[in-house]
Amino acid sequence: MAKTDDLILFAQVVECGSFSKVAELNSLTNSVVSKRIARLEEDLGVQLLYRTTRKLTVSEAGKVLYQGAKNVKQAAIEAVDAVSGYGEKVSGHVKMSVPTISGDLLLADAVAEFCTLHPGMTVDMSLNNRFVDLVEDGYDLVIRTGYLEDSSLIARHILDSQWVICAAPSYIGRLGRPMEPEDLVNHNCLQYAYQTTGAAEWQFIGEQGNYILHVKGNFSTDNATALRKAALGGYGIAYVPRCLVYHDLLEGKLIDLFPDKVGKKLGIYAVYPYTRQPSQKIKLLIEHIRNRYLSMSQFF
Repeated sequence: MAKTDDLILFAQVVECGSFSKVAELNSLTNSVVSKRIARLEEDLGVQLLYRTTRKLTVSEAGKVLYQGAKNVKQAAIEAVDAVSGYGEKVSGHVKMSVPTISGDLLLADAVAEFCTLHPGMTVDMSLNNRFVDLVEDGYDLVIRTGYLEDSSLIARHILDSQWVICAAPSYIGRLGRPMEPEDLVNHNCLQYAYQTTGAAEWQFIGEQGNYILHVKGNFSTDNATALRKAALGGYGIAYVPRCLVYHDLLEGKLIDLFPDKVGKKLGIYAVYPYTRQPSQKIKLLIEHIRNRYLSMSQFF
């Protein structure tokens, strides 16, 4: 019967493509790794690897075994990870990037609270709406609003962010209230130059599905706070995530013009690089952030 340890070691050799790297990884000598793989081949009665001085090639039998050995290795990692939160404190450093609105609204507080709950943790949190490159820029975790295309990342959906179209009572008093979305072409539409979505393309729910209206206006910005201030000042009509203006709508400082007709709804995701199993600290941090979003879901 092949030993579980040897199967895990074999999976590592296939993944690293080198005995010496695996020896280093496990604090073993090259000859011990070599002997253990030879023992595995002897137990199974098949050759798993072809070795030359330059490289390792996996045999057909080796490829079949690797699929199972990989699962054994993964199960072992997950079993250890599952209890790692029980026996020891969660510690370490996390570099993360979050969108500006969510950062201001709830993430700054939630993440600082997480660090207080876990005294061994430090977090470096960057606030921007740029789609950062997780691997290239060394981020452990990113909270993203929008569409996800990169398959080398794992994303956990948290909730959806509904957008609204709003204006101050002073603007409506001066220039009238648009009754239908089509009326917006005659109004000053303040634009949020946000990520990859077109600032002048406003999306609506129609009977035959969603449709786009092209609007015009004299002011655009990539800063949500600046846009909110321009709308509050009565300078135009804004198309923004509801969470940005939630309190303004409740207090009547801004009027929601088309409550049931705005088609834009973007997912908010926790995204991390493709390591099969995220570390305990990342899992706990995502769960903490998710709970904070869900506790404030009425904002979104």
